[in-house]
Amino acid sequence: MADALTALTTSDLAAWLRRSSTLLAEHASALNELDAAIGDADHGSNMKRGFAAVVTALDAEEFADIPALMKKVGMTLVSSVGGASGPLYGTFFLRLGTSQPGATQLDAADLLAALRAGVGGIEQRGKATVGEKTMLDAWAPALDAFDQASTGEDTSDLAAAVRAGAEGAEQGREATIPLQASKGRASYLGERSIGHVDPGAASTALLWQALAETVAGQEGSA
Repeated sequence: MADALTALTTSDLAAWLRRSSTLLAEHASALNELDAAIGDADHGSNMKRGFAAVVTALDAEEFADIPALMKKVGMTLVSSVGGASGPLYGTFFLRLGTSQPGATQLDAADLLAALRAGVGGIEQRGKATVGEKTMLDAWAPALDAFDQASTGEDTSDLAAAVRAGAEGAEQGREATIPLQASKGRASYLGERSIGHVDPGAASTALLWQALAETVAGQEGSA
């Protein structure tokens, strides 16, 4: 039986980004449909294009450490994703990287700290808080669930913690349905924004799904 994975390397995180690109491409139409209800109907197309550009960047060079990888990812997303999502997701990955200077692998505690730094960048850039029907409403419960799972009885089981985070993101995505948007284009709709999933929360849940699938795959090959 393979040992539980305890840390993610630079190449593991690159694999996460590649899996994210695949999932976002597969769900681009669905994300556009969600965005059509409360936005510009292009969130899926924008995310698909941005992460395709990320994969192209990954194919073009090797990265010495996690900050170098995340800097490239963040800058690529800022320059290739339209709307508000580019700067927000770009800032997320840039902050994730700069929070771990020189790191070539992240254990559960490091990963949580890096993700929290990234989400802090989203909060600062978007001037948003939890409860305003944004991607933060998926990120916050995901981080809380990851934190709880990674500080439980078996803190070495990274896969279990990431799975918990992915489940938290899914729950957060669904929890945006009854919320009224108070940030971004959706806020212009007022009460009409109620009853719809936030597209940013949906794409956040896909990133967590990709991370869980990547970690599970790496764990199986350990």
